[in-house]
Parts: sequence; C-alpha cells; structure tokens
Amino acid sequence: MSLPTQAQPHIVPISLAEWRARRKPLRNVNREHQDSLSPLDRFAVAITNRVGTMGFFLLIFGWTILWCGYNILASEVTALHWKSFDPFPAFVAYLLISNVIQILLMPLIMVGQNLQGRHSELRAEHDLEVNVKAEQEIEVILQHLEAQQNLLLELVKAQGIKLDTVLTDGRSPEESAPPSQSAPTAPEAPPSNQPPS
Repeated sequence: MSLPTQAQPHIVPISLAEWRARRKPLRNVNREHQDSLSPLDRFAVAITNRVGTMGFFLLIFGWTILWCGYNILASEVTALHWKSFDPFPAFVAYLLISNVIQILLMPLIMVGQNLQGRHSELRAEHDLEVNVKAEQEIEVILQHLEAQQNLLLELVKAQGIKLDTVLTDGRSPEESAPPSQSAPTAPEAPPSNQPPS
C-alpha cells in the first residue's frame, strides 16, 4: 500500500466536545417499555411469562394425574370405599375446568405475546440507533486519522525527506528489499571419529 505523495488540503475534523454536544443520549428502552404498560398489560405479560414455563406444565400435569387417578380408582376399585366426585370415564368437571382455563389463558397469552413483540421491536430499533451512532463515531475517528496523516505528510515534505526513505526506515529501497530465497544447502556431515582405513 503506498501513501499519496502530495498532501491533501486540510479538512478540520469535528472536535470530541462538539461531537458530544451534538449526540443525543442513549435511551433505556426497557424502562420506557415498562413505563408504558398499564396494570392489565403487566398482568398479561406476567401470565405469559409464567404459563410458558416447565413449572406450569408440571403443575397442570400433576393436577391431571391426581384428579384423574383419584376418580378412576374411586369409580373402579370399590374396595377402597372412596367417593368419586368426577366419575370415570366422563370426567365432566375436569373437562369443564380445563376448558375454562384454556379459554381464559388463550387471550391473555396472545396479549402478552403482542406486548413482548412490541418490546422486541423497541430493542431492535434501539440497536439500530446504537449502530448508527457507532458508525458516526468511527467516521469522526477516521477523519481525525486522515487529518493527522496529511499533517505528517506535509511535515515530511517540508523537511525535504523522500517518502520512500521514511517508509523504509531510512534505508534505500534496495536495502529494504527482502533477501532473495535461494535453494537450501545440505548441512555438512559431522566429522566421524573412526580412523581412516
């Protein structure tokens, strides 16, 4: 890569203080989202977070095993003298309660998922803002580096030093060339300690 031999005109990059004054502060989108939720929205998100866990699954699974197991044993094994409150095989009460739970949970879960989707969109938008700001900051840094490079080139030119000499650490281009690679020579055999015959 060769550097330009002629310095470009000075472009004064923006100072760090100016950059900080122009830059908008970063937002906390998690707090903004939490503050925008109504109490019912918070309830829906809490239900969505709890229902989508293994704990909730195990609770429903355990309740089903206990309910059905007791009622099957009470209906089929008369020697136990248990009274069945939801006789086997209909399980009418169990089906009614299960359907009511499903009917109530479905809309709550959908509302909670919509709110979580809105939160994800806010976070994605915030990530884009952060990336754009980072790109702008990198551009400012590159402008500073370019300005410094131009100043150094002007200083080198003002001193009357050839640019090739500066790039090769003061050696001539021939001296700075890497040594040519020749075919490797075979190592000499070590002298043997055996007397000549």
